[in-house]
Amino acid sequence: MHPDQFTLINSLDIGVFERSLKELSYHAQVLDLMGLDTSAKIQIHVGGVYGDKEKSITRFIERFVLLDERMKKRLVVENDDRSYRVEDCLRIHAETRIPVLFDALHHEANNSGKTVREVFGPVSKTWNQGDGLPMVDYSSQRRGELKGRHAQSIDPKAFKEFLEETAPFDFDLMLEIKDKEKSCLKAIEIASDDPRFRKALWEAH
Repeated sequence: MHPDQFTLINSLDIGVFERSLKELSYHAQVLDLMGLDTSAKIQIHVGGVYGDKEKSITRFIERFVLLDERMKKRLVVENDDRSYRVEDCLRIHAETRIPVLFDALHHEANNSGKTVREVFGPVSKTWNQGDGLPMVDYSSQRRGELKGRHAQSIDPKAFKEFLEETAPFDFDLMLEIKDKEKSCLKAIEIASDDPRFRKALWEAH
């Protein structure tokens, strides 16, 4: 689940926070009623900066503590392309134990100079057994567009490099690419020689 961008638990507006709680509660209830275990997640961003990034991170942590367990056990936090980098999400994890969902395009657009390989290990360690496999959002930059815009189609060379950079870590991959199934089929072909992909196919059968 990925609630919309108006779901902000670190908002300065208490009304926005209260509405965000209702939204998260709804999503958690749907997953619970479906009988899904805690590997079924609700993906959110840290939220706004509101002129003071440190206070906004602290407010996120304080608000997270107030959430009921139904929400806590399902929430994951994603790095974004403007305000909160992977390192910020890892800081939040250290205080809350919330898993970090890695977004490759957002890391490309907003990072501290660390490579995918350098951050992927620490991110993977934020997921415990009950959380299931780490989840990753993947896209590449759309050429000629504003930073952070998703590509129309998968870039085979860039995707192959991403698989090499993230080895040997296993994860579930979500493609955020405009032409959807076309790129999915290309990604499957590119990943077909990857031991992680072959293992997943074997286990599925």
